[in-house]
Amino acid sequence: MTTTDPAPVLDTTGWGAEHTHDPTAVRDDDGTYWLFSTDACSDGPVRGGVQVRRSRDLVTWELHGWALPGVPPAAAAWTGAQGLWAPEVVRVGDEWRMYWSASSFGSRTSAIGLAVAPHPAGPWEDRGLVVTSTHPVLPEGVSPHGDGSPNAIDANVVVDGDRHWLVYGSFFGGLHALELDPATGLVDGCRPGEPSPGPGVLLVRRPAEVEGAVEGPYVLPRPGGGWAMLASWDSLFTSYHLRAAVAPAVTGPWTDRTGLDLRTSVAEPPTPGTVVLAGHRLPGGPGLRAPGHASVLTEPARDGRPGRQLLVHHVRDDDAPERHRVQVRRLVWTRDGWPLVSPQPWAGEARETDDETAWPDDVAALAGTWELLDPGADPRTVQLARTGTLDVVDPAAHGSGRFSWCTADGARVEAVVAPAWDAVRDRATTVVLALDERGRVTAGTRTPDA
Repeated sequence: MTTTDPAPVLDTTGWGAEHTHDPTAVRDDDGTYWLFSTDACSDGPVRGGVQVRRSRDLVTWELHGWALPGVPPAAAAWTGAQGLWAPEVVRVGDEWRMYWSASSFGSRTSAIGLAVAPHPAGPWEDRGLVVTSTHPVLPEGVSPHGDGSPNAIDANVVVDGDRHWLVYGSFFGGLHALELDPATGLVDGCRPGEPSPGPGVLLVRRPAEVEGAVEGPYVLPRPGGGWAMLASWDSLFTSYHLRAAVAPAVTGPWTDRTGLDLRTSVAEPPTPGTVVLAGHRLPGGPGLRAPGHASVLTEPARDGRPGRQLLVHHVRDDDAPERHRVQVRRLVWTRDGWPLVSPQPWAGEARETDDETAWPDDVAALAGTWELLDPGADPRTVQLARTGTLDVVDPAAHGSGRFSWCTADGARVEAVVAPAWDAVRDRATTVVLALDERGRVTAGTRTPDA
């Protein structure tokens, strides 16, 4: 059953990628991509049940409908939610599992629930609540941040061998992890109809003095072992941006490129987390504000090579920030296992090159002029790319697009250079993604005259 309130009638003609928020994408056995996202509409009423889109190329999207007919009754009773948020969809054996969130803005009275289906297209069957949280009344002067109680939304399922984890949390109280029972998809030790109150193991938090979000975690294996996390920081509407951290285990400890622990309780800069994607504008292109709440689509292996990985996230138009849509970008790994994100959106398989053995392998690829972004310089703004050259001293090529060098002031850099498609000029190009030991990321697009 679901809530009995009738769903509003929406004109979804031409929605496509528009109105997508907090997206996650999966691929079925026939090669169709399915996108699940928050019940959100930039300019109209909300219809509950989790938006579902499909695509053959990750570029053009068609609205398929809603996974559920509304907000399930247990979630509606607990939270009063009008729609469902931030779905996570994973395949376990022959079963597809969708973890959805229910809440309202500013509240910690929230829940994560589970639905299952034989295929991403459905039909989806509600399996009840998995984790719940409450909104306690705090004494005056006590912050809901820092060590405050967590907010049970923004689920991410992590499979570590025969152990499954639920990583979750948003804004209040940081990010936590709970172990799941792989057989049921519920929190280990819980029975159907008896959700866990959490919180689980603390992974990440903002200091109590900071009224800013850390939310939307996504954890994935690092090449060579260990784990990487991508999570969103700051204001959903204006200054959202994506930071990375790594850990030896799903339960941590999580540290950024400079070694800062993401559980730090110190409010002074620097803020922990390595910034990999923030608002920006490429010359001649649209301003993209508040990119975030990302997931990673990992494709099946092909021809003995690992499958490509693509970052799936929402973004807002700088000129009309109330509007939001999905974007997809290539995700790559440096030689030392840090995830970096292309400055160019994914253009489709026909225009991209997945075979990394065909990526640049000569230091000459680093020369010339680039449109450069420094997402960590001021991640709360929309940064205009600057035109310049890379700061490269003693470069070395390591094959498959991997390079290393030092900067003029002695910082060691690991980088990836890859073919891409210039979305502004509609032409083939090359991108560079570099991370230095001080935690600074540089993302560049080669200019046409380079």
